[in-house]
Amino acid sequence: MLRSYLPVLVFTGIGALVGSAFALLNGIVGRKSIRARGAKTEPYECGLPSEVSRTFRFGVSFYMIAMLFILFDIEVVFLYPVGVIMNAADSVFVLVEVGVFVALLLVALIYVWRRGALDWR
Repeated sequence: MLRSYLPVLVFTGIGALVGSAFALLNGIVGRKSIRARGAKTEPYECGLPSEVSRTFRFGVSFYMIAMLFILFDIEVVFLYPVGVIMNAADSVFVLVEVGVFVALLLVALIYVWRRGALDWR
């Protein structure tokens, strides 16, 4: 019985050992290199200073486009399982369902587009 748990215990031990080693190395090497270079005061990759003022705000259009992207992205993910079972399904009903689903997505996209939610202001 214990022999069946041996691989699990070995992998758990190796994982704990590697995780502890990386955390220890990060604590030893990481702090010294940040202090030596002063990386917290340098500009980030984009060239903007790292101290952003508290009054900086993103526009509403940014959030609208982000939410619409997430919405349509999740809807497209729902099509993946249908594609997987299409080989096993001998019915035209599944194909009609997918067609209706895509048509509804297209109607929603046209509605959002006509309302101007995709315009960057």
